[in-house]
Amino acid sequence: MALRVNGQVRETLVEPRVTLLDALREKLDLTGTKKGCDHGECGACTVLVDGVRVKSCLTLAIMREGAEITTIEGLADGSRLHPMQVAFLERDAFQCGFCTPGQILSAVGLLKEGRPRSRDEIREGMSGNLCRCSAYPNIVDAVADVAEVPR
Repeated sequence: MALRVNGQVRETLVEPRVTLLDALREKLDLTGTKKGCDHGECGACTVLVDGVRVKSCLTLAIMREGAEITTIEGLADGSRLHPMQVAFLERDAFQCGFCTPGQILSAVGLLKEGRPRSRDEIREGMSGNLCRCSAYPNIVDAVADVAEVPR
């Protein structure tokens, strides 16, 4: 099958039952997407599929053939980080970093869905992504910076 990932068509051989998460990590060596719970509950595996947030552990790779998939490795423009990546760094919105790729991609997807008007809307929109280190206040600050949500 051919997957369009981060602007490039990548061909790989996978069984029909392979999740998008496993195809990205094990077949395409894109290990920025993390395997957390493998049940769609933690959000560590969040990627963008045609600009929409998707938990890659809950979708089969074969179902996403022909779609544009964006992983954390493809978010930056060369060496220039995406504004959300910059905001996460500036706001220290991570501790161990395990959930960070999924958090960042979820935040980018949230903004594509429509700009949140408040910090409560950011918290609600990001509620599908868990952080075991509890960096939530800094994550909300980072998303608010990019979304231009006032304090």
